[in-house]
Amino acid sequence: MQRAGPQPGERVLDVGCGTGRLTHLARRRVGEAGVVYGIDASPKMIAVARAKAAQEGLAVDFRVGLIEALDFPDQSLDVVLSNVMFHHLPDDLQEQGLAEIFRVLKPGGRLLVVDLQRPMGFIGHVQMTLFAHGALINGVEALPRRMRPLGFEAIEQGRLAVGPIGYVLGRRALTAEHRS
Repeated sequence: MQRAGPQPGERVLDVGCGTGRLTHLARRRVGEAGVVYGIDASPKMIAVARAKAAQEGLAVDFRVGLIEALDFPDQSLDVVLSNVMFHHLPDDLQEQGLAEIFRVLKPGGRLLVVDLQRPMGFIGHVQMTLFAHGALINGVEALPRRMRPLGFEAIEQGRLAVGPIGYVLGRRALTAEHRS
């Protein structure tokens, strides 16, 4: 989350928030002046996230929602986060989701996706098959080629120190309109 740099007072969305762990961290980063939302397709996950936030005294707006139909106004968010969710989506939903994220980000807004990387070499494929997702064809490293045509710029990507996890960070261009 530090790579996306949520600042005090910013509006943040955690897409595929699950039980809200990352969402809670974002809430603490943006402070009382900020607003944090978490969406997940699973009503059960949202119920758990709401209960955890209430227990911790955190004001987070958790909603059942889908990445391909974000219920937020155009250019209304500063940061969108996604943690180990994109690999669950087929290519068409990844593209729709990225277009929706672009739509809701303010110019200069940041998207940070942390997710599985495509395994490298025979041992990497065996480990992914045994311990994670044997059917993973495209990992997080495939996202930049889908982000650029939408108007994301300053795209960085890399590998995190933990397991087969990588990240992609991009900014909505300051002047580009939605291009898809």
